[in-house]
Amino acid sequence: MRFHGLAGIAGIGFVIILIAANLLLTAAGFPTPSEATSVDEITAVFAAESGALRMASALLPAAWLLATIFAVGVCVCLQRDQRSRTDPWSLVGLAGVLMQSVVFTAVEATRLALMSAAQHGGGSVTGLWGLYNALFGFNQVFLATALVGLSMFGIRTGAMARWHAGIGFLAATLLFITATTSPYGIDGVNPLALLGLVGWLLWLAWIVSYSIILIRQGSDQSGRGGKRLGRPLPTA
Repeated sequence: MRFHGLAGIAGIGFVIILIAANLLLTAAGFPTPSEATSVDEITAVFAAESGALRMASALLPAAWLLATIFAVGVCVCLQRDQRSRTDPWSLVGLAGVLMQSVVFTAVEATRLALMSAAQHGGGSVTGLWGLYNALFGFNQVFLATALVGLSMFGIRTGAMARWHAGIGFLAATLLFITATTSPYGIDGVNPLALLGLVGWLLWLAWIVSYSIILIRQGSDQSGRGGKRLGRPLPTA
């Protein structure tokens, strides 16, 4: 399989894993950043639902690996010409994807620390919950970075339709606004948390659309005997 197709499948796999992990946590009753939750409620759910949390957390290393393959595939496979200089916007997007994986590793580690504190009756649940909310909120700026960088790259290479780029820029705007206002939700709920949720859902749709572009491009290249054309790619 050409790397185009592999990267496209990786992007779709990334989205599927994220949805599955979030469904596991939602079904188990874990609070989201948009819910007002007391410390007692947080402690109770983290102490009682460790199985669901461990299962969801175990899925995420694969998600971060797939996200990296997807982002590299976009940067490498959708250039106009292999001999041309790397587009700086593609590097901005790749950096955003890598940074969101790094920061969300800290988010998930904090969530597991919350589970341990809740189970052992520690008094650190409140502080860990604040740390979790802060990391989760600030992580959205890296999603926005990835969306802006890879959307700009898609437009410049001709690989992305305007509606697709529009989704990316809208999602980036919503996520950046939510990240900027996240300090106001540390002790409660960010008043703009729902904007972040909408931005996140648009981010998933944007990735699936980009993955389809990669898969189609890989099929086109295979059909031409693996030869790369030195002209813009067709719009999606």
